[in-house]
Amino acid sequence: MGLSAGFSDEARRLPGRLDELHGPWQGVVVIPIHLTLGGVREFDVGSQRPRLQLYSIVLSQGRPGDLIRLLNARRLAEDWPQLRVLISRKMRRACERKLGLRAPASRSHRVRAQGGLGRRSARVPG
Repeated sequence: MGLSAGFSDEARRLPGRLDELHGPWQGVVVIPIHLTLGGVREFDVGSQRPRLQLYSIVLSQGRPGDLIRLLNARRLAEDWPQLRVLISRKMRRACERKLGLRAPASRSHRVRAQGGLGRRSARVPG
């Protein structure tokens, strides 16, 4: 049994590590025809909205080489909170497990981590 036997189809398309993604930081990216959705093939990765569209298409339908060539590791990590809701649950889970991308902490989780709401300081009897 191969090493990747336990991975989902989505996870198998992902590289082994986030830093293997070498897509451009800025500029216009033209996607291959097999990824074309509605005739749109050009995306300006310097702007967030087109980049989120591109990344959701590539993550959802791209081949392993497409992901490595078209996605930028740093941009993916920075955009992850917005991008994760645009892709399937399976792909979201695969990215978070295999690439170490993390969901943003919920407000209540952040509050607890910072000491909590409504906690009173301890009074020392005097």
